[in-house]
Amino acid sequence: MPVEVEEGLLVNFGYDETGSGLYEPAPQAQYVPPPVSSGEEGEDDAILTQDFEESVEVKKKEPDPEQVKRETEAREAERKRLEEARVERARIEQENAEKRRIEEEQRRLNQINDRARNAFGNAGNAGETGTSEGVAGGEGNQGVENGTVGARNYGPGGGIGDGSVSFRLGDRNYRSLPKPNYTYQKEGTVVVEIAVDRSGKVTNAVAGVKGSTTLDEDLIREARQAAMKATFESNENAPMLQKGTITYVFKLN
Repeated sequence: MPVEVEEGLLVNFGYDETGSGLYEPAPQAQYVPPPVSSGEEGEDDAILTQDFEESVEVKKKEPDPEQVKRETEAREAERKRLEEARVERARIEQENAEKRRIEEEQRRLNQINDRARNAFGNAGNAGETGTSEGVAGGEGNQGVENGTVGARNYGPGGGIGDGSVSFRLGDRNYRSLPKPNYTYQKEGTVVVEIAVDRSGKVTNAVAGVKGSTTLDEDLIREARQAAMKATFESNENAPMLQKGTITYVFKLN
């Protein structure tokens, strides 16, 4: 008869109370403490270690005075060179700006002189003997299309016989047309726009309008002051303020 074997319940191998997963982990390594020495012969001597080491002394190298001097002089020379270059650039820029200013001023003066020559050089010409004629200032041939060549009356308006002062105010004539004070060594034509009331009094004057050949402050001031003193014929049918012009030609004696 077979021997009856005692039965039991199989339990999975492990070493923790908790776990999860499908695969058995590798067994943990067993810790084996090192052998304790008893001091008897035959046992390995303790490993000797050195707890101090004499360090090598590194001597600080003193800088070479001559080398320091050369480097300092080189830096100072470079600084001076850069400063001199900056000053030179500023000088050149200033010279160029001054040159441009002088050229622009000369160009402006040349334009004024050219206009003045055109205004004065042909003042006595008539007909086709010149390029400009009249007493109103500016360029052109002053007059009317059905006028007479050589006549000294240039249409509406008029002026003083020597041509230094002329005016335009529709069909109204002047009563008083004083000349401006002229004590300057300057020349040019100044056109003044005037506003005249019905009684013939000038109520406003703006000097240096279109047709002027100079904007000199002294000539502008004298022309305006003279224009404010001018008087014209009264006209009750005229506008409340009738616009016109007075032209002053300043010539050097």
